[in-house]
Amino acid sequence: MENISPIISYFIRQGVPLDTVIMLFMLPIIVTLIAFFRQVVGIKAFGIYTPAIVTFAFLAIPQLRYGVVVFVTVIIVGMLMRYLLKRLKLLYLPRMAITLSIVAFSILLLLAMGGWMQRTGLAAVSIFPILIMVTLVEKFVGTQIEKGNRTALLLALETLAISIVGFYIASWTGLIKFIVVYPWVILATIPVNIFLGKWDGLRISEYVRFRDVLKNM
Repeated sequence: MENISPIISYFIRQGVPLDTVIMLFMLPIIVTLIAFFRQVVGIKAFGIYTPAIVTFAFLAIPQLRYGVVVFVTVIIVGMLMRYLLKRLKLLYLPRMAITLSIVAFSILLLLAMGGWMQRTGLAAVSIFPILIMVTLVEKFVGTQIEKGNRTALLLALETLAISIVGFYIASWTGLIKFIVVYPWVILATIPVNIFLGKWDGLRISEYVRFRDVLKNM
């Protein structure tokens, strides 16, 4: 890659892989995007950390569609296991241990099915993104317990939506080349987040929700 910034070149000379450097420089952009969705658009998702790590998990999977399949599988199995284990009235941690174990076996079967269907991209998914996806179960089940099934499912879908947008931004070749040449541009995310932190206007979702009321004002 031509015209690499001196700071990027320094990290590479120290043995840091270029992909790692790019992803770490991309992180402020992704989390700022999540903050924007939360503060301006009104999409909550599972906080800021979960959509961010799911985004990077998608980047580590050969194709986005396989990442979405794994994500949906984890959520569905986690939901089913909560209902199945509810009757046993187990304590939280043992119940989560069983749930995570079943989710892990389900993902293994999914990967095997991918190989059987000649979907080599699905069968070849590495352990890193799988572990990230599996950890979603605890967040999802915890939200189910605290806020109910509907809210948990909605937050899961919002997390998926933000992660998909983040995936396309983080894999955008033009942006990657720009960051490699001008890495200091990520510092612009700081004033952007200060602005978002002081945002006190209506969110876009609220405009949609209360559009009839606003029309009559």
